[in-house]
Order: sequence, then C-alpha cells, then structure tokens
Amino acid sequence: MSFLGQEEGAAKTSEGATKSPLFFATISGCVQIVKEILDLYPQAVVHIDDKGRNILHVAIKYRQLDIFELVMKMKLPKNWLVGKLDEGGNSMLHTAGKRNKDYVPEKMQGPALELQEEMHWFERVKEVIPPHFVDHRNNQGLTAEALFNTTNKELRLNAKEWIKRTAEGCTIVAVLIATVAFAAAYTIPGGSNGQTGVPVPLNHPFFLVFTGGDILTISSALTSVVLFLAITASPFRFVDFSHSLTNNLAIGLTFLFVSVSMMMTAFAATITLMIHNGEGWTKVILYTTSFIPVGLFALSYFPLCRSLSKTYKHLLKNAWEVVSRSLYFPVLPRENKESNRTSNSLNPQRTSSV
Repeated sequence: MSFLGQEEGAAKTSEGATKSPLFFATISGCVQIVKEILDLYPQAVVHIDDKGRNILHVAIKYRQLDIFELVMKMKLPKNWLVGKLDEGGNSMLHTAGKRNKDYVPEKMQGPALELQEEMHWFERVKEVIPPHFVDHRNNQGLTAEALFNTTNKELRLNAKEWIKRTAEGCTIVAVLIATVAFAAAYTIPGGSNGQTGVPVPLNHPFFLVFTGGDILTISSALTSVVLFLAITASPFRFVDFSHSLTNNLAIGLTFLFVSVSMMMTAFAATITLMIHNGEGWTKVILYTTSFIPVGLFALSYFPLCRSLSKTYKHLLKNAWEVVSRSLYFPVLPRENKESNRTSNSLNPQRTSSV
C-alpha cells in the first residue's frame, strides 16, 4: 500500500496539497481506477490529505457523483467517513455548499440549471450525513446552508436573470401563437355559406382536423403563458431553483411545442382544404411558407429542452409514481360505497356481528 501514501507516488496539485493516486483518480473522475484501488486496498478509503479531507470530501468538491455513490454503496463503516471534518472544520455538507473554482461542468448549461445541480448535490449530501451536522458551524462560524447561500449568491442572481429572460421570451411567442390561432378560428378555410353561415367544408374530414388543431393550439399556448408568468412572479429563492422553477419552465416549453405542432397541423389542414376547394395557389404558397419560422423556432429551442432532460425525467418519474399508486390502490367507486351502506343498514345483525 506504499503507492497510496503521501511519501511515495504522491504529487502536488494546483492547490499545493499532496494527493495520493486514489485522490487523483477521484478528481479526474476515473471510476474504474477508484474501484480497483478500493477493491485491492479497502483500507485506502480512510486515507486523508494534508487538509484533513477524505475521499468523500474530494468527490463532493469536484462533483464526482459516480465515485460518491460508489463509496456510499461499499460495505464499509461510513460513520467515520460522513462525520469527518477537515482542518477548517468543514463537514461534507460544507464541502457541498462551496463551489470549486477549478470545477467545470461537463455540459454547458444555463445558470438556473447549474444552480439546480448545486442544490441537488447539497440535498443529496444532506441525506447521508448525521442530523446534528446540518447545523454544524465551521471555523468561520458558518453553517453549511449559510456557506451555500453566500457562495452561490452571484450564481443565483445570474440564474434569476436567465430564467426570467427565457420565460419572458417564451411568453411573447406563446401570446403570438394564441393570437394567430384565435384569429384563424374566425377565418374559415373554404369560406361559409352566405345564406346560412355554415362552413362550406363542414363535412370534410380535414375541417375537423383544422378545428381540433386550432383549439389545442389556443389552449396549449395559454397554458404555457400561465406557467411562464408563474416563473416571472416567483420570489426566486434558492429552494425554488431546486424543482419549482425548472419544472414550470419544462412544462411550459412542452405546452409551447404542443401549440406550435398543433398550429402546423391546422395550417396543413387549411392547405388541404384550399387545394380541395380549388383556391388560388397564392394562398397555398403563403400558408406553406408559414412552416419555415415554426420549424426554425422548434430547432432553436431544442437545445434548451435537451438541457432540461433531467427535469423531464424527474417529472416523468413523479407522474409514474402517481399512476402506479392509483393502480395499486384503486379508489372504491361511490356506487359501491352507497350499496355497502345500504346493505349494512338492511342487515344490522350482520353489522353488529362483525
């Protein structure tokens, strides 16, 4: 185990602290190397650097979630690991609350999503530490939460501006889509009967597609507007960035994409009805060119939706839990309840015997 010591095989990092190969692998995120070292030398997990930090401190500092989970799943006495304080009196939760200046996220994302990731790290570490360490103060007299708020103060301001600007831009687009869809509802493709006012293509299948697409466009666009307005009216606390704001943004973008898709469907149905009714090709070309900005909008907002993939997974997981609970614990229909009450009232002896 000499290669794990500080004297042999050790080196200096940019911080000037001596690191063992185990810590170098942890900083670099080499999960396989860390696993092999701990499999061969399980006692290496208690190794500390010259600042009093163990492997969990280092994994948290450099945001190496896979290594953190690997160590937590090992069959080792973790009370010493999770309760270890470094030379500054910082617990694991303090380490999670302090951002490393040298850390660069693997995926470049918006400030709000970056703050959400920091919040999730803080919450994950908070789950594994002893309860009395939550209010522990380091040598500077700061609790982990106070250190987190101080360290991420600037990031919170940037996240606030980013998500407000994004929500306001999406609100403008959603309102424009709702306005166009509302106007299209009174502009019937193919015209209407001058005497009765009934739409000429009323019995055409694509007229139903146009009507349904237009209704879904308006409802989806207005729903997204409500969600985006909820973002702009938020107090933007740290806890809001954990799930609330990003959930509203993800759901709002989903409804916005639905409204765009339904608007494209309504336009396609309109073109079909115009061609069927012998309308001029000028109108057909105008409606066809309307697909171009809609498609560009979808392509431009696709990277934002992809960066919200974790939020979508969280929403789908919660939705699946709700569905599974409703399937495993079905609610007794009211008719059955009333019939049971009636049968019990008609058979008082049976009720009393039970």
